[in-house]
Amino acid sequence: MIRFIFSFFGGIFTFLTNGLVMGALLAGGGVYSYARDLPDHETLAQYSPATISRIYTRDGQIMDEFAAERRIFASYEEIPDVVANAFVSAEDRNFWEHGGYDPRAIAAAFIEAVRSRGRDVRGASTITQQVMKNFLLDGSRTIERKIREIILAARIETTLSKERILELYLNEIFLGQNSYGVAAAAQTYFNTPLSELRPEQAAYLAALPQAPSQLHPVRNYDRAISRRNYVLREMFENGYISREEMEVAQAAPLETVQGGHLEPFRAQLPPRNYFSDEIRRQLSRNFGEEEFFSGGYTVRATMDESLQLAAERALRRALERYDRERGLWRDPLATIDPDALAAAEGEGWRDLLAEVTFPRDIDGWHAAVVLEVGNTHARIGIEGIENDEDGHFIAPEDVTWARPVDTEGNRGDTARVAGDLLDGGDVIHVRALTDNAGEFDRWSLRQIPEVQGGFMAMDVNTGRVLAIQGGFSYQHSSFNRATQATRQPGSVFKPFVYASALDSGYSPNTIVIDAPIEVDTGEGIWRPTNASNEFYGPAPLRTGIEQSRNLMTVRLAQDLGMETVARYAERFGVYDDLQPYLANSLGAQETTLYRIVAAYAMFANGGERVEPTLVDRVQDRFGNTIYRHDQRICQDCLLASLEPGHAPRIVSNREQVIDPITAYQITSMMRGVVQRGTAAGSVGNAGLGVPVAGKTGTTNDARDVWFVGFTNTIVAGCYIGFDNPRTLGRGVYGGNTCGPVFAEFMREAIDEYGAGEFQVPSGGHFYPIDRYSGQRLEQGADGPDVVMEYFRDGEEPFFGMLSIIDGGFGMGTNLPMFARGEDPSGNGELVDGGVLTPEDSTVETSTGGTARVPLGTGFGQLTSGGLY
Repeated sequence: MIRFIFSFFGGIFTFLTNGLVMGALLAGGGVYSYARDLPDHETLAQYSPATISRIYTRDGQIMDEFAAERRIFASYEEIPDVVANAFVSAEDRNFWEHGGYDPRAIAAAFIEAVRSRGRDVRGASTITQQVMKNFLLDGSRTIERKIREIILAARIETTLSKERILELYLNEIFLGQNSYGVAAAAQTYFNTPLSELRPEQAAYLAALPQAPSQLHPVRNYDRAISRRNYVLREMFENGYISREEMEVAQAAPLETVQGGHLEPFRAQLPPRNYFSDEIRRQLSRNFGEEEFFSGGYTVRATMDESLQLAAERALRRALERYDRERGLWRDPLATIDPDALAAAEGEGWRDLLAEVTFPRDIDGWHAAVVLEVGNTHARIGIEGIENDEDGHFIAPEDVTWARPVDTEGNRGDTARVAGDLLDGGDVIHVRALTDNAGEFDRWSLRQIPEVQGGFMAMDVNTGRVLAIQGGFSYQHSSFNRATQATRQPGSVFKPFVYASALDSGYSPNTIVIDAPIEVDTGEGIWRPTNASNEFYGPAPLRTGIEQSRNLMTVRLAQDLGMETVARYAERFGVYDDLQPYLANSLGAQETTLYRIVAAYAMFANGGERVEPTLVDRVQDRFGNTIYRHDQRICQDCLLASLEPGHAPRIVSNREQVIDPITAYQITSMMRGVVQRGTAAGSVGNAGLGVPVAGKTGTTNDARDVWFVGFTNTIVAGCYIGFDNPRTLGRGVYGGNTCGPVFAEFMREAIDEYGAGEFQVPSGGHFYPIDRYSGQRLEQGADGPDVVMEYFRDGEEPFFGMLSIIDGGFGMGTNLPMFARGEDPSGNGELVDGGVLTPEDSTVETSTGGTARVPLGTGFGQLTSGGLY
């Protein structure tokens, strides 16, 4: 009997032992099966999350930020205890004790699911498991994924510390509103750094991982409060806060940015503008868009804040001046349903107006909505401006400058009352006008001009772009006309023709014929003319630049060879591939303002190549410099001190694009443009007080007008034209339209950066030259007709008549010899005067024949530097 009992229990023991062994083998096989293809958990040690790339001003202030996932990385040491404790209490109260997974939590979740028959199923994932799911696994809800998650969690606990695991979790977790990680979420919801979060704020953030979209602080306020208070209770029960702290925090209202209680972080940044967006565009091209938006780069911009504002003001003033002179009022950019306005109680119109997408980045302009149109006035509500007792109005005297025009161009009568231009619900811009004493006078109606333009300024020695304005308003149109718009440069291209000539052996007093030309293009006869439709006979190169002579430029380009001109234009970076057609010597081929301004800088700095940049330095997320623009060598920068009055010696290692003497000669000629040429009225008479050189440009039918100029420190350029090119109208020139923009900007630029005489290079001497005939005069000659020209040593001018460049074209016999030509008018463009009007327009062609040139007409007729 005893043997039987022992035998029975022995059998049971053997069965159980074998069962356990088999179970262990099966479990081990299952674990091995799931574990063999798991991702490498050790990659988490090199975790580099997608973080915000930020752009900083010169003084270290944030000017913009870009991110695909808005994340600000915070190390564990930077995360305050109240935040870490809140998330541990909400998500994994046993985090500091378990080994990656929590058997007690799993068992509790299983029992609760059984008791509720599946109605109450709660997760039992630890923070470590969530890290595995977020980083290494997908989000599928399967037993297989759960087993793999537990295996990985157990492994990672042996590789990384608890602090590092929590750091990964708190930086990766999505917390709604495009915020990833606790640092970004603190900024998004409370506009505060992590270190300043209060317990109730930390608890709200810790409540969000469960369901961010269902715990919105405004739409789901009650539910958000309930979940927040649950987290606070857990923090108390876990010993992280006292009962008093819990009760105070639970009683606090949920005040957030989304609820309008706090100012958003974005409001502290300047509005996004053309400058920061161009940085985004260029760095996305250089580094790749995905890398730039997720790489956590720190970018130091070259923008000068005061000059950027000056550029915005100057360009906007010119565009608005042109628009108001046209006197046309277009349909509003946005409207609000009048019925919705009528239904809005009190100042409910403010909420309706706030929801309208409308440009709000124009300094001094306010968004407004027309609330009511009366017999004479229109009552308006103005965003950000409190109503007074009577309200705010657009008065009749403020609309008489305009007449309405519809989308098809049909024009109405000149407005006499506000209702002639405005309807209820129109969303408009207004500006406060003041009287002579500076007191408020009335609200003035404004509109964004249809005409557009671009402006850019940069340091001539470093290439640092100081200001870029790509249009009237970035929020109205983000298209950057300074860098993206390709336009015909017109006469601002001419200096490159003359520079290539001077660099190829021509002299400043070389004589070129200003006479009619005809060119067989294969599609017809092209007969270019000057802006005045007059011909002035032989004249030195300087006159061709100063008075923007088209015919002289074409003859010079023909004699020099367009292939040579093209080679120089490409060397300057004006074009990548300039087609060698004569019309392109007058700026017919399109390019950008960005390229033109950068090329002019090389005249100002003595002919050295300078690459424009909007960025001084780029650092990666670890602080390593991965890009630095200025590659010049500072020989004295490592010295402890310098002698008083001495600056560090900087050695330039840049390429010489043209000979320094050529650069100075062209600069001297372009100073003549400002002193007595086509920019004398607008720039020369602006009282800038320092040497300024530049060139105007007005394309055919004034489709584009330009001015690009420089001092010895800063170069700046402007163009104005319609986005779909069409004529700007009679009397619109580069000198009188863009010249004032340049002059207004340069007043502030000169005050800040200073300016002086252009440096005279070695290897030459000055000689007095008659600026009309080009003849050398005796030393000491003086007078309004004398100009001191700089000649290379060995190429000194001689006394007597000079050789004449005709470009292979003939010239008429009735042209004057060395005519005085044009006089600058008040607006800086060309006027008739002191010229011989050809009565006989018969000319000798280059083949020896004759042809009659009909004045004022012709195939592809040109104005000052333009093309058909």
